Amino acid sequence: MKDKVLLVTGGAGFIGSNYIIYLLKTYSTVKIVNIDKLTYAGELSNLDEIASNDRYTFIKGDICDRQIIESLFNSYDFDGVIHFAAESHVDNSIEAPDEFIRTNIFGTFNVLDVAKNHWMDGPFKFKKGKTSNRFHHISTDEVYGTLGETGLFTEETPYAPNSPYSASKASSDFIVRSYFHTYGMNVVTTNCSNNYGPKQHDEKLIPTIIRKAISGENIPIYGDGLNIRDWLYVEDHCSGIDLTFQNGQSGETYNIGGKNERNNLYIANTICEILDEVMPKPEPYKNQITFVKDRPGHDFRYAIDASKIEGELQWQANENFESGIRKTINWYIRKYKAL
Repeated sequence: MKDKVLLVTGGAGFIGSNYIIYLLKTYSTVKIVNIDKLTYAGELSNLDEIASNDRYTFIKGDICDRQIIESLFNSYDFDGVIHFAAESHVDNSIEAPDEFIRTNIFGTFNVLDVAKNHWMDGPFKFKKGKTSNRFHHISTDEVYGTLGETGLFTEETPYAPNSPYSASKASSDFIVRSYFHTYGMNVVTTNCSNNYGPKQHDEKLIPTIIRKAISGENIPIYGDGLNIRDWLYVEDHCSGIDLTFQNGQSGETYNIGGKNERNNLYIANTICEILDEVMPKPEPYKNQITFVKDRPGHDFRYAIDASKIEGELQWQANENFESGIRKTINWYIRKYKAL
C-alpha cells in the first residue's frame, strides 16, 4: 500500500480502532483520517497509542452530515474508504430502532454517494487517477438471519435479517451493491462473525462477563445460554479487511469467520475458569452465572464459511478461541484494575 490517504469511518469504535492501529503498524506510507461521532460506542482512548502519529488525523463528526463528508473529500482527496461506522448493539436496536435506520442506512448512503461523486464522472466513468479508489463496507453475518444446528453462512446465503439492527445492515449492504451494479463503483463488502478482543465496548457479551465476574456481580446469560456464535479475534478480522481492501475483487462479498463456534454458556464458563486461575478468590467465578429472560428475536446460531477469502486471498485466522480469549481477559484485567 503506497502513499494512500484513507478515510476510516467509526474508527474510535472497537473494530475500527484496532484496524487503524493495525494499518499504521503494518504500513509506513498510509495516512488515515478517522471520522467518528463519539457516541456511547466510540472511545478516543482506544487510539491513545497512535494519537500523536503524524499520519493520523481525527475528526469528530456524523456520517449523516453530508457537508462535513464533502469537505473532507475536498480537503484530503481520499484514495479509499473503510466504512465501519454503525450502530451495532441488537438490544439497543430493539428499544430504539430509529438511530439504527438513520446511521446504518442513510449514513452509509451519504458516504458512498459523496465518494462516488468525488471519484467518478458518471456511470462506469472514473475520473483520471481514480480507477483504483475503493469503498470497503464492513458488515455482519447477522444479515443472513439464523442457522439451525448445522450449516454455514456463505456469500450466497439469502438475506433474512431478524432484528432492526441486522435489517439496517442488510439495507446498507444492498445500497453498496447497487452502486457497483448501477455506477460501476469500485466497492467490496465483508461480512464478519462475532468479534472479540481488546477495546470492545463494555456492554458486549465478553467484556460484560469479565467485568461482572471481577466486580463480584451476577453474570447475566440470556435464556439457556445455548445460543451459538462463530467467534473471530479482532486482529484476525483486521488482517482480513486489509487483504480484501487491497486484493478483493470489485463488487464481491467476502465472509470473514474464525471457525470458532462456541455457545454463550461455554464462553462464560471458560472465562470463569481462566479467572479462577489468574485471579483466584474463595468462591469459583462460575457461581456468579445467572440466567435472565431471553431477548426478543434472539437468533439461535451464526457460523461462517470463510473458504472464499481463505482460497482467493490466502487469509487465515491466527487465533483460536482458547488462545484469543486469554489475550482478551488479560487486556480487560489491566483495564478494569486501572479504573
